[in-house]
Amino acid sequence: MDKRQITVTSPLLPPLEEFIPYLQEIWDSKWITNNGSFHKRLEQALSEYLDVPYISLFTNGTLPLITALQALRITGEVITTPYSFVATTHALWWNGIKPVFVDVDPVTGNLDPDKIEAAITPKTTAIMPVHVYGNPCDTARIKEIADTYGLKVIYDAAHAFGVEVNGESVLKAGDMSTLSFHATKVYNTIEGGALVMHSAEAKQHIDYLKNFGFAGETKVVAPGINSKMDEVRAAYGLLNLKQVDTAIERRKHVAQMYRSELSKVPGIRCFEDIPSVRHNYAYFPIFVDEKEYGMTRDALYFKMQEKGVYGRRYFYPLISDFSTYRGLESARAENLPNARKLADSVICLPMFATLSDEEVGRVLESVVK
Repeated sequence: MDKRQITVTSPLLPPLEEFIPYLQEIWDSKWITNNGSFHKRLEQALSEYLDVPYISLFTNGTLPLITALQALRITGEVITTPYSFVATTHALWWNGIKPVFVDVDPVTGNLDPDKIEAAITPKTTAIMPVHVYGNPCDTARIKEIADTYGLKVIYDAAHAFGVEVNGESVLKAGDMSTLSFHATKVYNTIEGGALVMHSAEAKQHIDYLKNFGFAGETKVVAPGINSKMDEVRAAYGLLNLKQVDTAIERRKHVAQMYRSELSKVPGIRCFEDIPSVRHNYAYFPIFVDEKEYGMTRDALYFKMQEKGVYGRRYFYPLISDFSTYRGLESARAENLPNARKLADSVICLPMFATLSDEEVGRVLESVVK
């Protein structure tokens, strides 16, 4: 057996020889946080790259969710998905908001618009969908529902860096969108995140909230928190932005290799590219049909590990199964059949820009019996 491990992801790293001069500049300036030069440059560069009007950097991807809910004064109940990373729902819980889970589309894994309307109550104030694996939600349908009932929409776009639909950034949908720049993402700043909004006034408010609410040396205008990105990570992010397009192209090549071979395997389903979408190939999930494949998802998962290939069961268990949430009426299993089927059958295969063709071959060998 080949002993070299293939992990589910590996971080995109800027060239060290390019990072060192940036560090020297930071050391010389002695300005390491609080809206310094690199912070400002990265916000501007990301605004241009992502084609969004206003963006605010954060120290991770969870705090933008928490802050967006505060900024939009969301209370009561928020309709969201059980099929995501726990940060999505934790942000609601930390704001004293009740999550209401609805089922997902069985093909995309995204929140099913047909299920949203039935879950709206007088206490509903917002919808928080997730672009799962970077697949765009049905933003037009969600907007129509939100407008009809006077609801806010906050998109958890942690997976959707650079994703476009018909040439337009998916980050422009909704009232706000949040991004994660965690080390596991297509684009990373080691830890980091951002919040996308549509007006200068909204950006100013967000910038106050992420800096304790300070609007000047002695003036505090809101009960803010501390979630600012520092200069070192902003500099790192500027360098990674220069190479992210090349990384996405390599990820696309890996996805095409996977899809070409796995399409021949009974009982293994993959997502197909959507013609109108510029994908970022953040993940490569496969879904295992036990009867057709002849093996359970978990049996395959552990067989892969025996061969040194480490996938991840993103997203399993469902958020609604965790102790904090499983007592909610909306968390009942019979309400979420599609989400449960996906969670019980998914394995995300290794996907990163430095994955070699030989390693892709090893991954495929571990799946193709």
